[in-house]
Amino acid sequence: MMASIKCAKNGPLIVDGIDKLTRLGSEINYDTEERMALCRCGKSSNKPFCDGTHAKINFDDSKHIDRTADRRVDYVGKQVTIHDNRGICAHAGICTDRLKQVFRYGQEPWIDPDGASIEEVDSIIQACPSGALSYSIDGFEKRPDYSGEPRIFVAPGGPYAIKGSIEMDGIEWAEGAQHDCFDLCRCGQSKNKPFCDGSHWNTEFDEDEKAK
Repeated sequence: MMASIKCAKNGPLIVDGIDKLTRLGSEINYDTEERMALCRCGKSSNKPFCDGTHAKINFDDSKHIDRTADRRVDYVGKQVTIHDNRGICAHAGICTDRLKQVFRYGQEPWIDPDGASIEEVDSIIQACPSGALSYSIDGFEKRPDYSGEPRIFVAPGGPYAIKGSIEMDGIEWAEGAQHDCFDLCRCGQSKNKPFCDGSHWNTEFDEDEKAK
């Protein structure tokens, strides 16, 4: 049976068939079961697992009308075309921090596909956790391949980083979205639920906070 994740309406992520639940950037591995319920309201006292708090706080998992639009934009360069969909970006900052000559925060156009070598562009896009970025050379699109063993990484103070062949039940995918590499919100504040939109940064998501 293929590993799967289902979003319970206004409730947790129901995870089946995944035995790799790991704290990102550490050696912490959480105890897993064949079926798990992971918190996405941000208020569970047993994070990353659900404890039912979503029902007490009336958690709403609907998308906000003022979320960033689902629109894929092509930035055409001399050798490479970079594809970007801001609507699914989790704002991890990897691109703007590591390759500022290409991913130019605060400038328009914000991507300069000729600002660095193809190898440097490839390295950054390989590291993109949300799947918002990819690139093409001579009309052939290249994106990271995470089609192997399914894994869920719990980002400290951030989202669930999903990698591998995992079926998302009942999800409407954004334009150009990668189905084996994406971030799911766990702070409860994303405007693009179930996907992360970086809201944990602005709301200062506290993993140790308990429901009031």
